[in-house]
Amino acid sequence: MANFSKSNVPQFSVDVYQNEYLPEGGREVNAIATVTSTGGGTVGAAVSAPHLYSAGQTPDAAVAIMVDCSGSMDYPPTKMRGARDATSAAIDAVRDGVHFAVIGGTHVAKEVYPGNGRLAVADAQTREQAKQALRKLSAGGGTAIGTWLRLADRLLASADVSIRHGIVLTDGRNEHESPEDLQASLDACAGRFTCDARGVGTDWEVKEVTGIASALLGTADIVADPAGLSADFTQMMEAAMGKEVADVSLRLWTPMGVEIKFVKQVAPTVEELTSRRTEAGPRAGDYPTGSWGDESRDYHICVEVPGADLGQEMLAARVSLIVPQPDGSAQTLSQGLVRAVWTDDMTASTSINPQVAHYTGQAELAQVIQQGLDARKSGDIDGATAKLGRAVQLASASGNDDTAKLLSKVVDVVDAVAGTVRLKARVAEADEMTLETRSTKTVRVKK
Repeated sequence: MANFSKSNVPQFSVDVYQNEYLPEGGREVNAIATVTSTGGGTVGAAVSAPHLYSAGQTPDAAVAIMVDCSGSMDYPPTKMRGARDATSAAIDAVRDGVHFAVIGGTHVAKEVYPGNGRLAVADAQTREQAKQALRKLSAGGGTAIGTWLRLADRLLASADVSIRHGIVLTDGRNEHESPEDLQASLDACAGRFTCDARGVGTDWEVKEVTGIASALLGTADIVADPAGLSADFTQMMEAAMGKEVADVSLRLWTPMGVEIKFVKQVAPTVEELTSRRTEAGPRAGDYPTGSWGDESRDYHICVEVPGADLGQEMLAARVSLIVPQPDGSAQTLSQGLVRAVWTDDMTASTSINPQVAHYTGQAELAQVIQQGLDARKSGDIDGATAKLGRAVQLASASGNDDTAKLLSKVVDVVDAVAGTVRLKARVAEADEMTLETRSTKTVRVKK
């Protein structure tokens, strides 16, 4: 395993978990690649490739906060107040030297601070000026999130930094632009900055908010009570300030004859990456993972290999973590190997690796929750009961206690092990939206 190491720069490692043994005629190979970044010193300056800074130097980061100021933010008035307070708290968490801006979003996007197409550089004075500007924010107008994202992109692009991050807060549906317009904005911004998205209250569309976070490799969540916004925004900004390496990609090289069936992130959330591949030379492709601080993520890789005789073995795939360099090349941060070995030992070839089995279940859990909630909304009671019952069973078996608690607010659990449930007659909208928003959150394998 090759590790990327340099003083004050995170070290990356790739650990591959798999059962490499295949029976005669076996062709499908599954592996979990655990990618870990450690030792960057997230309390120091932000660090990112290709510009690698030591602690104490200028942070290589810029952040744009997009606050919903549409008319619905005044109902109730605590919503707008909570948004202002939350944005103030986030600004307090911006490190000295980081470039930042605040955008007010309605059916158009407006620069709240600093204005004139610029970014401010954080220090005690600019943070205070930004908080003063927030006090003038008022609610009125519609919602067109694509315009907010495009303004954020323009502002973030003006800074000579590697790590660019956005935060979106919305309370309503994206009613003043078409879904196609929002998608076009997401496509334009993808790969240019990462973005966390939050829905406040219960009048917004879950698939819009999670779609924004998914496209821009950020996190999504619900803040049902505006009183919780400040704590959530502070945590989000602190996480953003901890990012130290930008534009990291998972590069998958496969030998001739090997077909990639899928690549997906499976922890801390399920995120499909297969369709995001960009070609990177003969038989190699890159899958974006965004920015990294001190953290660990798991990826499920599934490939189909050519048939081979008993006793043969082959390299099924090589997994590398890479960052682009100014000259157009790529630097390898770490690497791991996926193998295939054909055997007539039935015990070896039929056992499922615990990591692979666990995350296969977690991916199914996310899927059946979505299917169950969709069935419930469409009035398919039997379908919803079956899917959500399966979700309860999977959550129980994998020890995903947080998801189990969320499910118990939507269904009455008769037997968790068997997956026997009854749909609740009345479900609070916030509980249903929380389950849907957090359905892709996973737990790691029990040690």
